[in-house]
Order: sequence, then C-alpha cells, then structure tokens
Amino acid sequence: MSITYKDAEGVQGMRTAGRLASEVLDYLTPHIKPGITTREIDRLAAECMKKQGSVSATLGYQPSGYPPYPASLCTSVNHVVCHGIPNDKPLKKGDIVNVDVTVIKDGWFGDTSRMFMVGEVSIAAKRLCQLTYDAMWHGIVQVKPGMHLGDIGASIQKFAESNGFSVVREFCGHGIGRTFHEDPQVLHYGKPGTLEELKPGMTFTIEPMINAGRKEVKELGSDGWTIVTKDHSLSAQWEHTVLVTETGYEVMTLSAGSPPPPPFVNA
Repeated sequence: MSITYKDAEGVQGMRTAGRLASEVLDYLTPHIKPGITTREIDRLAAECMKKQGSVSATLGYQPSGYPPYPASLCTSVNHVVCHGIPNDKPLKKGDIVNVDVTVIKDGWFGDTSRMFMVGEVSIAAKRLCQLTYDAMWHGIVQVKPGMHLGDIGASIQKFAESNGFSVVREFCGHGIGRTFHEDPQVLHYGKPGTLEELKPGMTFTIEPMINAGRKEVKELGSDGWTIVTKDHSLSAQWEHTVLVTETGYEVMTLSAGSPPPPPFVNA
C-alpha cells in the first residue's frame, strides 16, 4: 500500500482545496429547493468553481471500465446511493439529495458531500439524514495516530446498525491528495484494531453511505455510474476529507456554511 504523507505545504494545499469544495456547497444551499433540476445545480456549481479558480475533478473523470463522467458534481436523489448524474428532472418537496463535490486547486484535491432536504421531508428521511451525519462523525472522532482504519469502520457500523440502518459495503472512503483516489481505502464497517495504522500526514475521506433498508445495492440501467439501493429504500451519505495530525484529526473540508459537528463530538 503506497500511502502518501502530506508535509506542511501539502497540508496547506489540501486545506485550501477542501475549503473551496465546501464553499461550492455553501453557494448551492439556497438554490436547492422544490422545482430546481439537478442539472441546474450542476451548472451553478460549475459557475462557482470558475469564480474560485478551481476545476471539477469529476467532469470527464474516467476510471478503468467506466465511461467519462459527464458533470461537475454528483447528485444522488432518494434511493440513489452514489454517483447520480445530474439531469432535467425537477426536485420535488420531500426529496433528499446528496450533492458530492470534488475540486482541484493548484494540483490538490478537495472532496466533500452533504445531504439536502428539499422542502418538508418525512420524519423517516430526516432521521436517516441526521443519523448518517452522526455516523460520519463517529468515524471522524476515531482518527488519531496509533488508531487503525478498522476503528473508523467499526464505529460507523456499530452506530448505524444500532439505529436500525445498514452500511453499504461496495463503496468506501479513500486517500486523497494530488490524485483523486489514492491509498488507503477507508471502509465504513469492520473490526476495531484492524487494517492500516493511522499516522500523521495521512489524508483521506470518510463518507459513509447508509441505507434505511437493506445494505445491497445495484447499478441502475446503462449510464455506467448510478448506484441505487436494491430494495428501493432511501439512502444518505455525508463526506469530509480529514488529516491525521500529531494529536488527532483536522477536518479539511470546512467552510462558513458547514453544518456544526454533533454535540457528542465536543463532549
């Protein structure tokens, strides 16, 4: 496993890219309401990135075996788990949507996502969004030197499953830096004390995908990207990029509009 450890200059580059990615989500927040299409959200994001002097990491992104990704961000609505492609269908009251943004600035990648509730949503949808956010933070607070990647996954899995939800297995967090996806893989389930040991300078995403129903997912149709829950249940996801510091962690994808951490984080 070839993990890259970031020096002071790299950390500063990652901080800037992370903040800019989060600021794209801040920019989009007032626009995400009933009637907007996800294609319009994508257009607004591209406009924001242009003003920032950042570029989208997803537009044209083509891992082996995939078609080029056609948009500046991913919009995953309701039972779409991840990699939803923006389209012309208007969002309606009661929808939940994950907006996942990755920008490149001066060669560094910043990757973050948030859930948005469109108008008034059901109590069940609200609970899923909130508990998925909490699950991400249960993973983040495990991050410090000497802990292991398995501690992050185990903490997320225990919290999600104890609340009656399931954790998607097929997709995970990832190392990030001067490339979009690098080592290590960050699973959102697992056993404490297993997998790679955390060391200062590591940067990776924690981005649990939590389903209201069963954990199984499938690829939707023929676009080569969109992943949905097999049982059509709602799915939610939140994502931050984190740095392992000498004493703990730093969340690198924060901005003025970022939701505050849950109360247990500072307790």
